Amino acid sequence: MAFQKAVKGTILVGGGALATVLGLSQFAHYRRKQVSLAYVEAAGYLTEPVNREPPSREAQLMTLKNTPEFDILVIGGGATGCGCALDAVTRGLKTALVERDDFSSGTSSRSTKLIHGGVRYLQKAIMNLDVEQYRMVKEALHERANLLEIAPHLSAPLPIMLPLYKWWQLPYYWVGIKMYDLVAGSQCLKSSYVLSKSRALEHFPMLQKDKLVGAIVYYDGQHNDARMNLAIALTAARYGAATANYMEVVSLLKKTDPETGKERVSGARCKDVLTGQEFDVRAKCVINASGPFTDSVRKMDDKNVVPICQPSAGVHIVMPGYYSPENMGLLDPATSDGRVIFFLPWEKMTIAGTTDTPTDVTHHPIPSEEDINFILNEVRNYLSSDVEVRRGDVLAAWSGIRPLVTDPKSADTQSISRNHVVDISDSGLITIAGGKWTTYRSMAEDTVNAAVKFHNLNAGPSRTVGLFLQGGKDWSPTLYIRLVQDYGLESEVAQHLAKTYGDKAFEVAKMASVTGKRWPVVGVRLVSEFPYIEAEVKYGIKEYACTAVDMISRRTRLAFLNVQAAEEALPRIVELMGRELNWSELRKQCVTYDSDGSTVATSWSSQEELETATRFLYYEMGYKSRTEQLTDSTEISLLPSDIDRYKKRFHKFDEDEKGFITIVDVQRVLESINVQMDENTLHEILCEVDLNKNGQVELHEFLQLMSAVQKGRVSGSRLAILMKTAEENLDRRVPIPVDRSCGGL
Repeated sequence: MAFQKAVKGTILVGGGALATVLGLSQFAHYRRKQVSLAYVEAAGYLTEPVNREPPSREAQLMTLKNTPEFDILVIGGGATGCGCALDAVTRGLKTALVERDDFSSGTSSRSTKLIHGGVRYLQKAIMNLDVEQYRMVKEALHERANLLEIAPHLSAPLPIMLPLYKWWQLPYYWVGIKMYDLVAGSQCLKSSYVLSKSRALEHFPMLQKDKLVGAIVYYDGQHNDARMNLAIALTAARYGAATANYMEVVSLLKKTDPETGKERVSGARCKDVLTGQEFDVRAKCVINASGPFTDSVRKMDDKNVVPICQPSAGVHIVMPGYYSPENMGLLDPATSDGRVIFFLPWEKMTIAGTTDTPTDVTHHPIPSEEDINFILNEVRNYLSSDVEVRRGDVLAAWSGIRPLVTDPKSADTQSISRNHVVDISDSGLITIAGGKWTTYRSMAEDTVNAAVKFHNLNAGPSRTVGLFLQGGKDWSPTLYIRLVQDYGLESEVAQHLAKTYGDKAFEVAKMASVTGKRWPVVGVRLVSEFPYIEAEVKYGIKEYACTAVDMISRRTRLAFLNVQAAEEALPRIVELMGRELNWSELRKQCVTYDSDGSTVATSWSSQEELETATRFLYYEMGYKSRTEQLTDSTEISLLPSDIDRYKKRFHKFDEDEKGFITIVDVQRVLESINVQMDENTLHEILCEVDLNKNGQVELHEFLQLMSAVQKGRVSGSRLAILMKTAEENLDRRVPIPVDRSCGGL
């Protein structure tokens, strides 16, 4: 069947044409009526979930094996795939979903964390009189409002500042932002407004002051993307969908249609990645929602098919929270190469991105140093010279692959629309491609509509508008207070649990361990500076977490916030998961790797969780960049006066003038000022600077470290801080702080 665009549902039919005929104000009124009707219709058809809690993974696998035929099998556990499963199962269709890795392990967990209509797409729609772009923005703004309503614990409105440095920009951008409000209509989160220079600096004191003439503030939504994706998957499971992560599609099954004599896709041969077991999952319809791997699945159906996706890599970095206000984001509408950069507060840190570069499809995208430095340079352009933007302050970095829909002949990903298409092959494989996070629900609706029509399935209309996701129904902004009062949790931990799990936070609190302290009564933290607690590891297993990587990156977000903190928490996480899942010591201690760093999955039960997760942090979350900032080939670029100063500091530890210091030397200095530190901690501190790994820190290694610190390439070095503090306090006998600082990679 020819490549065809998705047919929109009732709410979205002819949006652009109607806007032209009726005018924007009348069209907005029409849309409000349609949305209202949609909510009434959905509410009339909804039933309660069939499961109070999602079934275990083992139970889901049994359902996949023993069901003779499903109505719909979805391939892909990202936002769109899980959205398709939820849409289908709530229509009464017998639904299955399989995902090769973990839910949200790909692009859906590596976004900018925004729920937005797309200001720049509206600009293109207006400048180019592009009705398709306008429809996309309109649809996204409707979906933004719906997502904020159905998952209030995981999402919230966020004000975003657009700083202006030329007077002509004020009316130009003001008109554009007001159009954004107008297109949103009654679903506008809050009205945009203009700030004077002084008021802009009050709200965003880190902003570059020179030539600033004012700012415009508008509102979009922000969410915890991986947790949102997981909430969709869990909700689908509660409504009866057989969902399973770590289930790889090996091949598509086909059978001959007795009426037409043509071959039809009739299911998939699936492999349990954890055990290696294979079995068939049969279905009347198969939906391909595999994101960047869309064409790989399509080639299983037809090896000669023309690709419809052009992957694009988007890199983000995370920096300490002091780089941005707690509740105000920043938009750079025109970077040095014409791209858009967001600079946003997220989970008490600051996220910056993204890049947009054509890339190859891979299961393990790696953020490049070039992209990291590009983002840092753009951030420097907008922040005050008083704020030193340091490479060493990058706490985490990642790359996500966007599955953009494109003409195969196009090479410019910047001009490609994020709109989605539905493709139906001659054998009946339904493919959903393109789109954006915000519109996952409408994409799923369009896809299931196409599946129902083509395969003549017995199903009603979509019922997902207004359908609360897991944890959202009984959540309230004050829910965390009950957690503090009823369980004795720290306020910060309680707030975190409430906004992560919603009304399911009480179940996590019930699992929390007693601290043995006066306060908090329960809730042992995994790492000191983040509110994640050990009970979340136990609860995460109920949410289908199978590996330590699942836990540090998608059940908690430690890996995305601070890779060093994630690495610190890993041993305890592996211990807790091993206890709950009965992992053998072999699984905890042995692992092998291919030459490219990929895990050799000959037998999943023999994989060593700690090493695998460390490898993930090293390559995919930017930890590799840390070692690249300080190597044995790092140049020493210090003034002679600085070299003399650092030599004197070094020799306070190297009394014998050996030319190096060891753990014994550091212990001697610490004991002289009555400070005790365990040997393992000292070993870790010296290993950070022991570049040639000979068990000692030579003078030239120390000078390389201090040179990197001065350049901003390294920050938070524990050895540098320890030696400086010791030098300053040897006579005063002041205790030395040795906790890992907020320094980055």
